[in-house]
Amino acid sequence: MESCYCIEPQWPADELLMKYQYISDFFIALAYFSIPLELIYFVKKSAVFPYKWVLVQFGAFIVLCGATHLISLWTFTMHTRTVAVVMTTSKVLTAVVSCATALMLVHIIPDLLSVKTRELFLKNKAAELDREMGLIRTQEETGRHVRMLTHEIRSTLDRHTILRTTLVELGRTLALEECALWMPTRTGLELQLSYTLRQQNPVGYTVPIHLPVINQVFSSSRAVKISPNCPVARLRPAGKYMPGEVVAVRVPLLHLSNFQINAWPELSTKRYALMVLMLPSDSARQWHVHELELVEVVADQVAVALSHAAILEESTRARDLLMEQNVALDLARREAETAIRARNDFLAVMNHEMRTPMHAIIALSSLLQETELTPEQRLMVETILKSSNLLATLINDVLDLSRLEDGSLQLELGTFNLYAVFREVFNLIKPIASVKKLNVSLNLAPDLPEYAIGDEKRLMQTILNVVGNALKFSKEGSISVTAFVAKSESLRDPRAPEFFPVPSDNHFYLRVQVKDSGSGISPQDIPKLFTKFAQTQSTATRNSGGSGLGLAICKRFVNLMEGHIWIESEGLGKGCTAIFIVKLGIPERLNGPRLPFIPEVSTSHGPTAFPGLKVLVMDENGVSRMVTKGLLVHLGCDVTMVSSSDECLHVVSHEHKVVLVDVCVPGINGYEIAIRIHEKFTKRYERPLIVALTGNTDKVTKEKCMRVGMDGVILKPVSLDKMRSVLSDLLEQ
Repeated sequence: MESCYCIEPQWPADELLMKYQYISDFFIALAYFSIPLELIYFVKKSAVFPYKWVLVQFGAFIVLCGATHLISLWTFTMHTRTVAVVMTTSKVLTAVVSCATALMLVHIIPDLLSVKTRELFLKNKAAELDREMGLIRTQEETGRHVRMLTHEIRSTLDRHTILRTTLVELGRTLALEECALWMPTRTGLELQLSYTLRQQNPVGYTVPIHLPVINQVFSSSRAVKISPNCPVARLRPAGKYMPGEVVAVRVPLLHLSNFQINAWPELSTKRYALMVLMLPSDSARQWHVHELELVEVVADQVAVALSHAAILEESTRARDLLMEQNVALDLARREAETAIRARNDFLAVMNHEMRTPMHAIIALSSLLQETELTPEQRLMVETILKSSNLLATLINDVLDLSRLEDGSLQLELGTFNLYAVFREVFNLIKPIASVKKLNVSLNLAPDLPEYAIGDEKRLMQTILNVVGNALKFSKEGSISVTAFVAKSESLRDPRAPEFFPVPSDNHFYLRVQVKDSGSGISPQDIPKLFTKFAQTQSTATRNSGGSGLGLAICKRFVNLMEGHIWIESEGLGKGCTAIFIVKLGIPERLNGPRLPFIPEVSTSHGPTAFPGLKVLVMDENGVSRMVTKGLLVHLGCDVTMVSSSDECLHVVSHEHKVVLVDVCVPGINGYEIAIRIHEKFTKRYERPLIVALTGNTDKVTKEKCMRVGMDGVILKPVSLDKMRSVLSDLLEQ
């Protein structure tokens, strides 16, 4: 009996089931063998997969499973022992690989899960990055719109153009149905509809500014969503539609207070305009965050542009006002200059016209005084002469005051004998004091310099005015004049805080005190003394005469000499003391130690008459010409008179020693005559002395006379003594 290695089935096999199992094992084996091929392809193509050896092990497991199923195909029929051994070996290997794969998966699954976690994290990060990129793109888009809107808004500084442009650009950029701007009224209690996007002519109605919705918007710097049915959002016609979302934002307004060109105006945070923006109706569109940010940025830009426009408007208004003021000031300046020219012309004419008759009165009175007169006649002539001199002084005061006020008067600085000035003043007032029986004393300090630098004429006029006032208001008693160098501790006066004397080696301060025992002055009247045309209210003052110009002019002269003047008095009937301080220069090598000055009447060493002196007088005024001739004839001169410049140039010859020329003549004036005479007589010893007759006391006239070659100037009116003194000085030179 042959041996058999077949396995006997325990139960009979169903042929049909066996057939299905056979077919299934075949396809399972086919699938098992195809999957490793696919894994091998995946491992070969994948360069980043970290578990290639796991796939190789898993592929071996699948191959063994497939081999097991493939070998089992031979077990459905009678098979040999070899098939059974192969089948057993295949199943053992499959079991080993399966267990090893299962154990390996226990270690691999956590890693795979962590990879999945990282994958999910990366996906979340990618989504977040996408959102950030979208936000960046949105911000870039918003920035582009903001730049575009800012450029459009700031392309003009006109308030209305800025607001209209803002509404149009916002409506176009955000596709708005309506955009409106509510502006505060002048009272600040209401908001008025001022600008809209769709309506060409805003209705202009108002709403109270204290509405809750308005307070809500004004209290926030962000764009606020508001109800479409609130009063500020009712801008669309009524209809059957679903209103779109509405937002409102505040627009700060610049409040100008105390605006100045050189100072930044104050910005008030309590005044706002309200901008309302509406999305289209019957749409599901909503406001996005980037759109709200765009609205907020645009509102800020509009506020900046409106502030610039407001500043420009105010600066333009200030400039226009300044231009108007400049025009008015220029007109006032021209009118003032015209008035000054008219005044100067009037004064020049009146000066000439008044001095001409005064010249006649004083000259004829002085000539009449030289004749045989009865005591009564002599008294009348002296009264006429004194009154004429007073009138001439008044004319000089008016002209000096006029030039002091317009600033045209300048000091004529020069070196002069300070003692001689006081001596001359003393000699002038001594006859008047003798008549009034007043004791006049002059005290000059031993350390007072003999020579000084300053305006001799103005200083003498100041001293004479102050002493003259003392004579005028003193009926009895005495008058003392004291002069000394002011010490530094006595210079400052609390009554004149603007007076700041500065000691120096090149100058000194002269202090003059004139004390009288006259009628005195009440303390309340002292400030009025230095006001022009002012008179005190005391009876003595009112009955003393005077124009009220003397002390006013003295004060201006003292100010020009960098000094100070004031009056002291204890009251009416107690006399007064006039004190002034002036600044004088110290000349070199002229001053030395001097003995105390004793006043005495000076004697004239010049001739009292000039017999045979040939003088040519040119004056277009017949009266003035005759008066001048009378003075010269009385002095023994041989006088020739002419009335015109042409006649003067024709008559003048080398026999004439002196030519008196009136500088104010029609035709060729006195300056041109002097030039022609110089041209006619080229040799100095043949040319006569040329003397100007003028009524102008200003420095310009004297300088012009000297510039054209004149030898002297005689100021009208001229008395006999003055004519004698001038001729004596000319002939001595």
